[in-house]
Amino acid sequence: MASVIAVCRSEQKGTKKVDIKKGTLKEGFGLEGDAHADSGWHRQVSLLAVESIQKMRELGYDVKPGDFAENITCQGLELPFLPIGTRLNVGKDAVLEISQIGKECHSGCDIFKQTGKCIMPKEGVFARVIKSGEITAGDDIQIQSKK
Repeated sequence: MASVIAVCRSEQKGTKKVDIKKGTLKEGFGLEGDAHADSGWHRQVSLLAVESIQKMRELGYDVKPGDFAENITCQGLELPFLPIGTRLNVGKDAVLEISQIGKECHSGCDIFKQTGKCIMPKEGVFARVIKSGEITAGDDIQIQSKK
């Protein structure tokens, strides 16, 4: 079963995020208190699998959840293979809808400066918050539907 490993946020864009252990996903907005939360776009929340972070560790990089600026670090989901429109139940109430797979990485981000490479362009995903809810490290993530 898939689960939340970390809930991360930052006050500024382009920086690593800090694991806050729990947070509130707000419908149509994103993770409360995060610099990337915005009702005006489709990348309200970002997700990255801990398995992807482990790949970087195996290459010798000292990285942890939040270092790739992801809001939710999860385990047990092959994120890049989930179709756009897939809905995920996160925790008790929250629902996310996958809106984008990967992104163009800008060379000015902290992780790119540290490692010279970033896994978010190929292995990270972005989502809209369809239904609000509290999320906490350890919460289950279930695929509700695939489009």
